[in-house]
Amino acid sequence: MRLSVAPDQHALGRDAAGLGGTAIREAIAARGHASIVLATGASQFEMLEALCQRTDIDWSRVTGFHLDEYINLPETHPASFRRYLRERFLAHVPAIGAFHLIDGNAADLRREVDRLNGLIDALAIDVVFAGIGENGHLAFNDPPADFDARDGFKVVALDEACRRQQLGEGWFATLDAVPDQAISMTIRQIMRGHCVVLSVSGERKAAAVRDAVLQPVTPLCPASILQRHPNCHLFLDPPAAKHL
Repeated sequence: MRLSVAPDQHALGRDAAGLGGTAIREAIAARGHASIVLATGASQFEMLEALCQRTDIDWSRVTGFHLDEYINLPETHPASFRRYLRERFLAHVPAIGAFHLIDGNAADLRREVDRLNGLIDALAIDVVFAGIGENGHLAFNDPPADFDARDGFKVVALDEACRRQQLGEGWFATLDAVPDQAISMTIRQIMRGHCVVLSVSGERKAAAVRDAVLQPVTPLCPASILQRHPNCHLFLDPPAAKHL
């Protein structure tokens, strides 16, 4: 895992988008196409803004997925990850070849998960843009995470620490309003990505960053598995790096 500490969140986002964007360009140059995965949440604001400004990427040759989505949360809700990506990414790169949004409101969740797995199984993922949760989660794989799940996506339960993070970031008015289930990309699928670009900011993430980087790999800190990824890049601001 390669670490980089930027002076502030804007520099962090610029640096993460710079490395990730270059990896996208290289994949297109090598194979004529690139596949990416995008995370959402407050940690990704600056990175996505900088990525959308990359005029040197032929977005028509890019296929995208996102890491996770709440179950039974309307897309009109401010916390909807589909809404987040439409507003913060897709509206700015309308020429993208394809982007497969997770329908957390599907009448048949098993069928939706099977649809997503069929799509992602057919592709090699070039870049996974992600973050680390306050409880060490990776996507919505809360501790203790399942490192062995073989499907690309699955339905998961959200623990209280994860739900309190969403409340603390201002996405929901009360803890009871935070959904307790989601469709999430699995740990194995994230680890299949050729390049993983992590953007993590804020002192509230510092303990999780420490455990993910310095402690042994354990399902109790899901992001620690990325110590075993051969091409993982962790971009931090000083508050998030305070325990390193």
